[in-house]
Amino acid sequence: MTKRASTPRISSKRCSRRCATTVLAWKRRGPERGRAVMIAKLAIGTIVIVALAFVAMVATLYIYQRSLIYPIPPLNRSVPEGFELVRYTTEDGLELQAGYRAPVEGMPTLLFFHGNATDWQSTFRTTELLAARGYGVLAAEYRGYNGNPGKPSEQGLYRDGRAAYAWLRERVTSPADIVLVGNSLGSGVATELASKVQARALMLIAPFKSMTATAANSYPFAPVNYLLQDRFENIAKIASVPVPLLVVHGEQDALIPLAHARELADTHAASQMVVLPGYGHNMSGEDAAQVPQVEFLARLARRD
Repeated sequence: MTKRASTPRISSKRCSRRCATTVLAWKRRGPERGRAVMIAKLAIGTIVIVALAFVAMVATLYIYQRSLIYPIPPLNRSVPEGFELVRYTTEDGLELQAGYRAPVEGMPTLLFFHGNATDWQSTFRTTELLAARGYGVLAAEYRGYNGNPGKPSEQGLYRDGRAAYAWLRERVTSPADIVLVGNSLGSGVATELASKVQARALMLIAPFKSMTATAANSYPFAPVNYLLQDRFENIAKIASVPVPLLVVHGEQDALIPLAHARELADTHAASQMVVLPGYGHNMSGEDAAQVPQVEFLARLARRD
């Protein structure tokens, strides 16, 4: 009779050991798995928070970009000594108030466009040395600034610049009697105007090559190239400016890097570049910034 093959038996003691080992292994893995899940949740949460913060920052920049570009200062009703209030009307029907100082007979007049956080009255200090030498000054003002009607924008400021130029052109003998000057934000208005009208010269103080490049310097992680509505592309226009150019920039300018000014000067065919060692952005009222302007215009006068 054939015997059945006997089935190996596992002793109950061996089974107990194996089961105990398996249970212990699962118990050990339990906390490790819990920690891994927690870390994954924290990582995902952090990514979500960072993404939401980035979206919020981008949305804020887009919505409030013009408030950042045009931080309009408090209303200023003062009229500096030597100036008078004048009014002119833009092509879109806004009557703007500005300041005017007549030149000594035979001297040119500066058409001055100020920076974004100041007003036309600040031009009293930024043109003091030139005015003392007989130059006239039309201190242009922007829409929305100093009680003027309208809201500032790139195209709006260009209209304001053209209106100021037209007003001044009626009061001078020739375009050679007008020197266009732009400080910081005003460099955008002055450069645009210089590329379209006749003048004696263009002087840019602490200029930027474009508002996009300036914003990228202040907000390096934001896609400013896709956000900005007002771009002020000075670098694209400066080569078409047909008059002599002076660029004055502070070596320590943290808002608009010195490289902007150098690129503008290098792109223009007849430019002079003056770097002020130790000065930052807000230096237009300093004698150190005005002396190069006096000397530049004196050289142009001797050349005539």
